[in-house]
Amino acid sequence: MLKALDTLRRINDGMAVAAGLLLLTSVVVTVYDVIARPFHMSLGGTDELSGYAMAISTSWGMSYALTHLAHVRIDLLRSRCRTLGQALFDLVAILSLTGTALVIAYRVWPVLSKSIQNGSTANTTLETPLWIPQSLWMAGWVWFAVSALFVSLCVVSLILRGQLSEIGDVAGLRDES
Repeated sequence: MLKALDTLRRINDGMAVAAGLLLLTSVVVTVYDVIARPFHMSLGGTDELSGYAMAISTSWGMSYALTHLAHVRIDLLRSRCRTLGQALFDLVAILSLTGTALVIAYRVWPVLSKSIQNGSTANTTLETPLWIPQSLWMAGWVWFAVSALFVSLCVVSLILRGQLSEIGDVAGLRDES
């Protein structure tokens, strides 16, 4: 299962690079637009596109943060525990995160569904069909939920096998020094 987790990390590394490139592209387009405005060569809609880029990259970046132990955790109690206590805190944390991710992934579908049903477009000059950015946004949340569920299964598997000291590498804190 830990080999599969390494594969998940590599996939999320690629997704993080793609999300970063999306944000970088957004920055370049925005800078061009700002510079081009005085010359009446503005692209228009850069604020809308950058909003989509931010939402999409955030939803996909959550999985990267998960598999690289980069989510914020309050470890006041965990740090004072021995291996079993730390493993239990890690279990509660990953199950809570997984539950939240599953709820969000479930709740984004009605947003996308309503946009598809209504043929909704952005109320801007671009009139972007909202199902396009919302589909990418939803896919990121679904991937995050799947990733979190897999990490949770890894943690439960490690607990059942008594490999408590390995849980920190899967769902613990990145830097405990």
